[in-house]
Amino acid sequence: MSVYIFGHQNPDSDSIVSTIALAFLRQQQGMSVIPCCLGSLNKESEFILDFFNLDAPQVIDNVKIQVNDIRFDFTKGITPECSILTAYQTMVQNHFETLAVLSENGQLQGIISMKDIAMGLIKGDFYRLKTSLRNLATTLGGCLLTEECQHIDGTISVIAFYYKTIYGTLGPESIIIVGDRYDIIEHAIESKVQLIILTGSNTLPEELLHLASTSGVSILSVPQNTFYIAKMIDQCNYVSTIMRTKNIMKFTNTQYLEELKEELSTTHYRNYPVVDEDNRFLGFINRKHLMNPERKQVIMVDHNESNQSAEGIEEAHILEIIDHHKIGDISTTIPINFRNKPVGSTCTIITEMFQEAAVSIPDNIAGALMAGIISDTLYFKSPTTTQEDRLAIESLNHHLKLDLESFAMKMFRAGTSLQDQSNEEVFYEDFKSFYLEGKKIGISQIFTLDLGEIVNRRTHLQELMQQVQSEGSYSMILLLVTDIMKEGSYVYYVPKNSRLLSSAFSLPIEQGTFIPGVISRKKQVIPKLTEALLSQ
Repeated sequence: MSVYIFGHQNPDSDSIVSTIALAFLRQQQGMSVIPCCLGSLNKESEFILDFFNLDAPQVIDNVKIQVNDIRFDFTKGITPECSILTAYQTMVQNHFETLAVLSENGQLQGIISMKDIAMGLIKGDFYRLKTSLRNLATTLGGCLLTEECQHIDGTISVIAFYYKTIYGTLGPESIIIVGDRYDIIEHAIESKVQLIILTGSNTLPEELLHLASTSGVSILSVPQNTFYIAKMIDQCNYVSTIMRTKNIMKFTNTQYLEELKEELSTTHYRNYPVVDEDNRFLGFINRKHLMNPERKQVIMVDHNESNQSAEGIEEAHILEIIDHHKIGDISTTIPINFRNKPVGSTCTIITEMFQEAAVSIPDNIAGALMAGIISDTLYFKSPTTTQEDRLAIESLNHHLKLDLESFAMKMFRAGTSLQDQSNEEVFYEDFKSFYLEGKKIGISQIFTLDLGEIVNRRTHLQELMQQVQSEGSYSMILLLVTDIMKEGSYVYYVPKNSRLLSSAFSLPIEQGTFIPGVISRKKQVIPKLTEALLSQ
């Protein structure tokens, strides 16, 4: 099973790049991994991936347990033209309770169970036969003396009368079972019946066989007696004559376990077919398979809080966490590799992991790691910057020899452009929820080199903040507009009461107040808000 690696919701460049780089490292160490992201890329991340020619991670929205993660039983299906007896024998030999009936390309046409076969034998049409000559020959162990039509669909008669008694009763719809009654057989051929089943391994004179061929009548010689054939003949019918085709409860392989449990609680079937999105049959699932499902295996980077992670993270098997934020609420049932360091970027930690593992870093990944560190430390302007971040940049740029200041400005300019973005996209691009002293607080941070773009949107953004607060039951919503060049942030907030903010930052706060030196949400905003809440 592949391991999913991903960062937090509304991923920033550090989250995206650390995902890609760690995925490469783990692949070099023999692990099967899939780099993922929980949302679309922002403009800065797109710039980085384009600049260094890297593929974007796969977008996912949850890691809930799906049918794909459950070890259901695979059983080879049968075709609708298979005989009922062959279906029964297949089920007995393989200890199957249910069989899938499939088209030539593997699509589910119907299902058949032992109960269906039993009910067909009890309540079926005993006088009708719909099958093929080959089915009959195989099922009854017979030999075709003439083979005039492949498909048989008619009414069965066991002829035990004097030949004159049956005059006028036979025709093209007739299928007769008879012994060596040449007078009956000759009359049946002249009546152009569909099929004559000749019991007791009998043969016929050449003139009768020639007459049958010219009259379009098929003849099958079988070794059993007439009683046995009359008893077994309906089991030679196509399985399609008794298979269930309507109201079949089936699951697609992408459905979630919670959906299955809800549907299974209202039904009593033992087995449920699993299909893909094109209705191709994959196997059967039953209640026993739900006891120990395979949970998705994940590695989390740049976060360790459940409300910032993929939906269904509590259902996943977390193997590892690499982060540089405060320790959150994620819990595991077994010990894991948890690496948390107070550095400016997760990319710094990933760089150290490459060095520790003695795995060389390709130039494009080295460049991206460097960009991730520059992004998260605001090119060393953020107070979260450490000497380890600077050393990591120096190491990564050793071979690349990029003009870091020029690259950083290009990246920031590309990333902070709000052109063609809606107010919702601007607000949610870097929005996170936090629980501080029992209060739910949402903080959006926008980095910009052009404050005018935000001023023009101010009214609409504040209306959106009020909506987010109401719908998400937040105690407070903050919008930090960080001016990279001025090295500080303008603050907007709802509700209108600013006493908490004034207390936190020790200055009068109004809408749009500039707070010098405040750049890091993690290191400068969250701790101050927590301290202010504690002092209330």
